[in-house]
Amino acid sequence: MKLIGKIALGALALVALLVVVIAVRTLTYKTPASADLGGVKLAAPVAVDRAMAAQHLSQAIGFQTVSHQDKADDQPEQWDKLHAWLQVTYPAAHTAMTREVISDHTLVYTWQGSDPSLAPIVLMAHQDVVPVTPGTEGDWKHPPFDGVIADGAVWGRGAIDDKGSLVTLFEGVETLAAAGFKPKRTVILVSSHDEEVRGQGARAAAALLKSRNITAQFVLDEGMAIISDNPITGGPVALIGVGEKGYGTLTLVAKAAGGHSSAPPEGSGGVVVLSRALVKIAEAQFPLKLDGPGAAMLQVLAPEGSWPIRMAVANRWLFEPVIRSQVAATPAGAALLHTTIAPTMLKGSPKENVLPQDATAWINYRIAPGDTAQGVLDHTKAAVGDLPVDIAWLKTPDEPSPVSSTSSDSWKILAALAGESAKAPVAPGLVTAGTDSRYLQPVAKDVYRFQPMVFSLEGISMIHGTNEHMTLENLERAVQFYARLIATAAG
Repeated sequence: MKLIGKIALGALALVALLVVVIAVRTLTYKTPASADLGGVKLAAPVAVDRAMAAQHLSQAIGFQTVSHQDKADDQPEQWDKLHAWLQVTYPAAHTAMTREVISDHTLVYTWQGSDPSLAPIVLMAHQDVVPVTPGTEGDWKHPPFDGVIADGAVWGRGAIDDKGSLVTLFEGVETLAAAGFKPKRTVILVSSHDEEVRGQGARAAAALLKSRNITAQFVLDEGMAIISDNPITGGPVALIGVGEKGYGTLTLVAKAAGGHSSAPPEGSGGVVVLSRALVKIAEAQFPLKLDGPGAAMLQVLAPEGSWPIRMAVANRWLFEPVIRSQVAATPAGAALLHTTIAPTMLKGSPKENVLPQDATAWINYRIAPGDTAQGVLDHTKAAVGDLPVDIAWLKTPDEPSPVSSTSSDSWKILAALAGESAKAPVAPGLVTAGTDSRYLQPVAKDVYRFQPMVFSLEGISMIHGTNEHMTLENLERAVQFYARLIATAAG
């Protein structure tokens, strides 16, 4: 009995020690070493005509620069009208900058700085928008291309993605140029015409900059924003994307003899084989990893979170499986931690009573930093095993972007300005979708993805969805941000 008692006391002592260690680590936990923003001197705020900016965004929405999957369905004259409107609406900006049109309708503006030894900055916003799903027009509170100003917002397709950025960026440049601002550092604006479908414009812009031996100090594009109800802190957080997932689509083709459906082969038709392959692939998910920008976001924000969150992050050595499980409880959270697998399209027989000679599936992958396109291909082939399917990339995939610095001067300026705009903590993040900025990576030291706008988690669903709109508060905030960013980084 004495031995049992000693064992019990020893166990209790170990538990008590464990509790003390966890408590001390939690109480003393601090955000990992990050850039000191105290020395950043931001340019003064500018005067913003909110009503005029709203009118301009309203007008821009009216140009139906819709990118369709089939380019033949596009209306090129809509881009021509938008370009002409930009020149008329922003005369000071067009006097200050040189303008080039490349790759059909992509715009590249250069505001030459007085000091050629300084690396330029590149600011991006695309012109095109996604279509409105046919038959859903009546679900909109206001017609999607009317640019109605009502209820404290500008309504319409592209109000956020990405004419909101395009217009507020030009508003900022116009304000500075009209006031006589002269940049020391060259400012380059890149506005592609086909971000939503092909990305040829951004590729052409990158090639143009490369041909001129330009390496930008930083690139800023869309991608992340200020989230008013961030689940880690429960309040607003400015998330700046420092990395972006790669993108690729694999095709799976199961070939078969075909024939009449009245005499199907037993258990071995192309559709059956393809289905088995898809199930195997879907079951072979990539492992969840608490690293990269997703982990960095947790580490930075944990001190602002609840006691359980802070305790878990401060004691990853013990709670990492729990953290991964909690983050991955939602599809959006899980996407931060691994490469995702999304079967999206299927093709079989053209007729219901004909066995197909081949059955095809398309699987879209968003490749996490640390993984590669070749690794995805190998993983998929291993999952399928000896099933007779051909696996190949639909087109050359985009690899995950490098992760940009969170200690550079560029980060310090962006983080200081984003924090002031949000009146909230700032943290790095991972963009799980795709932006044009990935094509500029070879001609920039750092690439960041951030829109200076506040959204709730629920509100984000309007992007590419129904009732997209830009609040007037976000409109003014974005104009102010872009003007001050240029004045600070290039002044």
